[in-house]
Amino acid sequence: MGGLELNSHHIFAVLTAVAVLPTVCLRDLTLLSYISAGGVVASMLAVGCLFWAGLVDHVGFQSKGTVLNLTDLPVAIGLYGYCYSGHAVFPNIYTSMAKPNQYPSVLLTSFALVTVMYAGTAFMGYIMFGETTLSQFTLNMPQDLVASKIAVWTTVVNPFTKFALTMTPVALSLEELIPSSQSKSHLYSILIRTALVFSTLVVGLSVPFFGLVMSLIGSFLTMLVTLILPCACFLSILKGKVTRLQGCLCVLVIVIGLVSCIIGTTSALTKIIDNLK
Repeated sequence: MGGLELNSHHIFAVLTAVAVLPTVCLRDLTLLSYISAGGVVASMLAVGCLFWAGLVDHVGFQSKGTVLNLTDLPVAIGLYGYCYSGHAVFPNIYTSMAKPNQYPSVLLTSFALVTVMYAGTAFMGYIMFGETTLSQFTLNMPQDLVASKIAVWTTVVNPFTKFALTMTPVALSLEELIPSSQSKSHLYSILIRTALVFSTLVVGLSVPFFGLVMSLIGSFLTMLVTLILPCACFLSILKGKVTRLQGCLCVLVIVIGLVSCIIGTTSALTKIIDNLK
């Protein structure tokens, strides 16, 4: 088409972007909360399918691999960091809550649940597939199993439920640049959100090694936002009120964040450059 090749991969990506666009244009976080709740169910269902395939359908459990692979550890740190990179959404969630005083409990419960789910998925995926585990465990599961088909389709549905909530803080920040005389017009908002969706599409189609990009983002930006800056701001805001224990813990977290950031970013950039060559 006009000198451009549109294979099944490109067509599917474009159709997905078009399908997810209406959810991004929603400005009411109450409606988005229902959509994101579907994402929670989809994630838990996908993980449940992995456990079902292993425990009921007896897939795997014979793979062997290196328990600690120091070569890939920096990239792994970045990937795990990326999994906890939802901090940009937190202020919007807090301000939209009917009972903001429940926010700490919601945050603690959410992090506890996702940590258990991540750890369970990592453990089960490792003992089932070992070092042959692919970028998505659904690619390792036998295609003839019902659990595999359910896992694949829930993985397909997942971005529809999470993309809008993740993009909302970015869209709201850009909408603040709209002139006050035009702030009531929804046209600029729709244009900004449409541009965000299709710019993401372009990046997704242009970058062939998405896992390494996720690792780079996780190592550089996520470590900065989730570990380094919160502790630094805490120490700066409560200068004279911080106890020695709190100060030591904050410094420890900052050091861990800096080390992970430097090692993970260097490793991810090196692997990306190697892939480009």
